[in-house]
Amino acid sequence: MTKPPSGVRRPTTQSAKRKPVVLMSMGAQERHGHPYQVMTVKYIRPLIEHAGCVPVLAPTCFGTQDIEQYLSMVDGVYLTGAGTNIDPALYGQPNLTPEKAQDKDRDLFDLPTIRMALAMGLPLLGVCRGMQEMNVAFGGDIHQQLYTIPKLKDHREDPAAPVSEQYAASHKVRLVPGTWFAGLMQQDEIAVNSLHGQCIKTLGHGLQALAHAEDGVIEAIHLPEFAQFTLGVQWHPEWMAAQNPHSIRLFEAFGAACRARQCARWSGSEHVL
Repeated sequence: MTKPPSGVRRPTTQSAKRKPVVLMSMGAQERHGHPYQVMTVKYIRPLIEHAGCVPVLAPTCFGTQDIEQYLSMVDGVYLTGAGTNIDPALYGQPNLTPEKAQDKDRDLFDLPTIRMALAMGLPLLGVCRGMQEMNVAFGGDIHQQLYTIPKLKDHREDPAAPVSEQYAASHKVRLVPGTWFAGLMQQDEIAVNSLHGQCIKTLGHGLQALAHAEDGVIEAIHLPEFAQFTLGVQWHPEWMAAQNPHSIRLFEAFGAACRARQCARWSGSEHVL
């Protein structure tokens, strides 16, 4: 059998069957006086069931010194929503929502993770807070109280409603015509849920909008300067994803990108195919 070129490793039968590995950063939560690092099952489920990937959960409370090692182990990065806001000092604003919890350890972990992952060619998916992190990582900023801005709707859920009602579709988003994302969704308008009190104000460097709510709020973004899959969405596609064809397409596309990255790694080529 002809040997592979120097530096190129052929996948073994075992490695060829391995699923792509995806990094998910956890968030802080206090329970009965004890600090926890947590990740909600609803975010993990579609990564396993529809993207076909294996999650690696990274604690964010021990600093940033191991980010590069984490990223060397994975084939993609998936940044989820959370019950916390990004520290406004990171985008040059005073804190207008002091009553809302923050998670500064996650902020300081995720922002460099985003930049480093993209530089390494890793696919990136951000949901809700994760999308906002993508924006802040590239110099963008946030409307901290979008519900107070004239002509913008209140995009928050009713905290007194059952969870099934909070996550039900509540408005439509218009996808930018002719984009890969509109093609992926197979239509130019889709109905989404809405559970956020903050939104993108100014897009960061290199970011482009892929979808807008009816009031103009940016609902999806990507980084077209990077060859690999990059997507951030403001809604929650992970909720009951198996019952939503748009969510299934989204997670399947992310999984396909992670598999392409995995194949490139095993073949010795680090660029994304």
